Amino acid sequence: MPRISRSAVFAALVAFGVPAVPVLADNPSESTAVQRESARANQLFDDIFDREVSRDPVRQTYLGIKTDYDKWTDISDAHDTEELEHDKADLALLRDIDTSLLDADTALSYQLLVDRLENAIEDYRWRYYAYPVNQMFGEQSKIPAFLINQHRIGSVADAEAYIARLNGIPNVIAQLVAKLEVREDLGIIAPDFVFPHVLDDSRNLISGKPFDGGEPSPLMADFNKKVAALDITPAERARLSREAEMALLESVQPAYRSLIACVEQLQEKAVHDAGVGHLPDGAAYYANRLQRITTTDLGGKQIHEIGLSEVKRIHAEMTAIKDKVGFEGSLKDFMEFMRTAPQFYYPDTAEGREQYLERARGVLDAMYARLPELFETLPRAPLDVKAVEPFREKSAGKAFYQQPSPDGARPGIYYVNLYDMAAMPTYQLEALAYHEGLPGHHMQIAIKQEQKALPKFRRFGGYTAYSEGWGLYAEEVPKEIGLYQDPYSDFGRLSMELWRAVRLVVDTGMHSMGWSRERSIQYYVDNTPNARSDAVKMVERHAVMPGQATAYKIGMMKIQELRDKARLAQGENFDIREFHEKVLRAGAVPLYVLQQLVLN
Repeated sequence: MPRISRSAVFAALVAFGVPAVPVLADNPSESTAVQRESARANQLFDDIFDREVSRDPVRQTYLGIKTDYDKWTDISDAHDTEELEHDKADLALLRDIDTSLLDADTALSYQLLVDRLENAIEDYRWRYYAYPVNQMFGEQSKIPAFLINQHRIGSVADAEAYIARLNGIPNVIAQLVAKLEVREDLGIIAPDFVFPHVLDDSRNLISGKPFDGGEPSPLMADFNKKVAALDITPAERARLSREAEMALLESVQPAYRSLIACVEQLQEKAVHDAGVGHLPDGAAYYANRLQRITTTDLGGKQIHEIGLSEVKRIHAEMTAIKDKVGFEGSLKDFMEFMRTAPQFYYPDTAEGREQYLERARGVLDAMYARLPELFETLPRAPLDVKAVEPFREKSAGKAFYQQPSPDGARPGIYYVNLYDMAAMPTYQLEALAYHEGLPGHHMQIAIKQEQKALPKFRRFGGYTAYSEGWGLYAEEVPKEIGLYQDPYSDFGRLSMELWRAVRLVVDTGMHSMGWSRERSIQYYVDNTPNARSDAVKMVERHAVMPGQATAYKIGMMKIQELRDKARLAQGENFDIREFHEKVLRAGAVPLYVLQQLVLN
């Protein structure tokens, strides 16, 4: 069958949300044909998803599946090529669907899956452009973070699977080193300032018992803690601990030493250029990233100008708050005051960190009680607040969210990085919690996963501009129900939005206009109240995740635009709960699809 056009999808979306409306409802035979073909298509969507998951043991664990609980996902180049062939084969199967006989919901799912597979096939050419070791999502820290946060131990078999995964790390590291060597030959090496973070993460992992003296290493401590909770004999517990210790010494330690040696060699060849413009075909790669991440046709120059305009607007709103609290001096002076005044920071102690976590939990508990004022559907999955683990806190971002397991056994987790308490002002605490937790990522992602009527690829997939746009929009929504009463907290909300507006300027500045790391850091320092350490981390994040940071503001502005249009069209009949239901109930979608869902 020919590819269904986007115009056809848009026409179908007019009826989106109405259960399986036949194309020709007056004709029983046509109605039956629509039901049959739609059912066939939906079964194919899930079959494709299930086959993908069956080839990915790590993803299985994230989904709460224990089929390959003792294995790692193949990350070799050969595996990437095999996945390309699977994508082509799956796309051919989709072409066999008669798109003229799909109900509206299925027509949308069809187009989304076709687009995803076509994009993956097209993007195969860029497979070497991501840096597989970096401070944000590098394999060196993903491996231990996965074991600590995802590999649950509820039985001896689970513990033995954990040990098997420890013994499987040398193969993962060998594949990783091979990928780094290919990139080295192509001249695709991360900037020099990335490698100290990678080396710190790697060395931290093989420090402590059983590698040397002191406290247990991160993985040893995690394993023993989990096994201690099992109802087994002391002898069995000792056996498991001993086998884990041997795996750490004989498998993990030499594997990470080989990775450290490889990274040290790459570090000597790395350049200081922060953007991808210096890479082969770097401009085309960045254009591809912007299109995939924003799901728009906006180019680097357009996004840069949007950022500059938003920075100017938000500065004006901040000035109004400065005047309201009676601060004498310029906005830059006020930002310096907010950056340095002790009243806005908890102590850099264990007690101060626990105070921060407790207050964040209180903010989220209070928000949960208010959710029915804004939403029709609420998430069922619980939400935890945790500090980022010590082994990766120095290099990890300020805060992030980890989605719950579909079976409800693992909650959603809002991670707060409390390594540098000077970078975690209390006036930003509310906005940060709303973004990562409620009504932000946990709300959106948990509800998406809980929509059992959606095909699996939509329940567990996503679009960055949609999800991060929702997260930023969710920072502002609580103000409409009377939160942010403290003007300093409202300033914090604006400072968080300003941070995302500056991202538009700096990300495009670095990758389209050749801005240096230092110039980019200084733009953050000059235009935001955040700590310089925040600016350094953000610029280094831009370097290894080109384009990703543009998703927040572009997505938020689209949601705001659609809300304004819906309010104008509906007048007194506009219902914020109904609007949010339309935005959330279909799961993550490209922004051009979201527009059709909301306005039709």
